[in-house]
Amino acid sequence: MAKQHIIALDYIRGLAMLGVLGIHTGAYSLANPAVNPHLFALLEIFTRFSVPIFFFVSAFGLFISQPLNTQYNYKAFMSRRLKTVLLPYLAWSLLYMLHYTLASGDTSIWERPLVYEYFLFGLASYQLYFLVILVWFYALMPLWRKLVGWIVKTPLTSLLLLLMAQIAFNYYSSYELKPDFSNYYLNLAIQHRMNYLVLHYLFIFIFGAVCAELYPQFLAIVQKYSRLVNTTFVSTLIGMLFFYYYLVYFKHYSLEEAVNTIHQLSPIGVLYTAGATLFWFKTFSKRLPDWLSAVLGRLGACSYLVYLIHPIVMYYLVIQLNQASIPLTAPVVVAFYLSTLALSAGLAVITSKLSSYIPVVRLALTGVTSTQRTARQKAE
Repeated sequence: MAKQHIIALDYIRGLAMLGVLGIHTGAYSLANPAVNPHLFALLEIFTRFSVPIFFFVSAFGLFISQPLNTQYNYKAFMSRRLKTVLLPYLAWSLLYMLHYTLASGDTSIWERPLVYEYFLFGLASYQLYFLVILVWFYALMPLWRKLVGWIVKTPLTSLLLLLMAQIAFNYYSSYELKPDFSNYYLNLAIQHRMNYLVLHYLFIFIFGAVCAELYPQFLAIVQKYSRLVNTTFVSTLIGMLFFYYYLVYFKHYSLEEAVNTIHQLSPIGVLYTAGATLFWFKTFSKRLPDWLSAVLGRLGACSYLVYLIHPIVMYYLVIQLNQASIPLTAPVVVAFYLSTLALSAGLAVITSKLSSYIPVVRLALTGVTSTQRTARQKAE
C-alpha cells in the first residue's frame, strides 16, 4: 500500500504553530497590568486547540503511513522515532539549559537530582514537554495499536465513551489532584504530571489514529456533515469564551487565573479541541486559494523548528522592549507576535541550512537524516 500524503495535516501543523506562538505571546503580555482582555482571549483561548491538535496530527500521520493491516516492527519504529523526537529533545534541552546558565550564572540546574528532573519532565524550556509526551506515546505504540483495532469495530460508540472518560480524568487531574503525599517521588511525579502523562491527551491521539484507519469514511463524514462540524466548532468556542468572560467579569478572576482554569484540559477545552480538529481538517481538505496554500505549506514545513526555537526569540525581544521601556500595549503585543513569527521562521531556515553541512548536527537539531532530506526534496 502506497503511503498517502494528507496535505491537510501540513496546513494544520502550520496553523497549530501559529496558535502556540499566540499562547506564549499571551503569557508575556501579562507583564502589562492593563493588558487587553479581548486580545488576551484571542491569544490564549481561541488558540487552545493548538497543542492537542499536534497529537492528532502525529497519530494520524503514523497510522496513515503504517495502518493496522500492515506489518509492524516495533524496534524499527522506535529507532526512527527516537531519532526524530528524542535526539532533538535532548539537544534542545541542553541548548536551553546552557543558555540559562550563561545568561543567569546559575549552575544549580546541572546538579543532581535537579538535572534529572529537567530531562525527565522537559523543564529546560516551557515548550519541550510536548516532546516528552510524544516520546511516551511512541513507546506505548503497541498498546495504542491494540486499542485502535478494538475501537474501529464500533468507532462512534467507542470514541464517545473515550471522550467522556477523557473529560472525567482531565477534570480530576486538573482541579482535584494535589501533590500532597508523604512520598517525595510520588509528589514529584504528580507535580509534573502535565509534562509526561499521556493520559491527558489520549482521546485526541487515538481519535487521530482512528480517523487515519478509517480515512475515506472520515473524510466523507466531515464533508457530508459540514454544517454540524461548523456548528460544533463555533458552539464550543463560544463555550470557552463564555466561561472565560464569566470568570473575569463576574467571578473577578485575574486573566492568568481565568486561562489557568479554562484551558485545553478543562471539560469545555476537550470538547473545543475535538470541534476545532474536525473543523480545521474539513476546511483544509478542500481546495484553498493558491496564496493561502503556499503560506500554510511553508508554515507547516518549518513548524517543528519554529516550535523549538521561538522561546529564545521571545526572551531577547522582551529584553529589548524592557531596555527601551516599551510597555506591552495591544499594538506592541501584536508586533511582538509578528516579530517572533518572522524571526523564528528565519532562524529555522538558517538552522536547517547550516546544519545540513554537518549531518550529526542536523540530526540532533532537526531529527532529519540526509536520506529523509533527499526524499523530501524529491517529493517537492
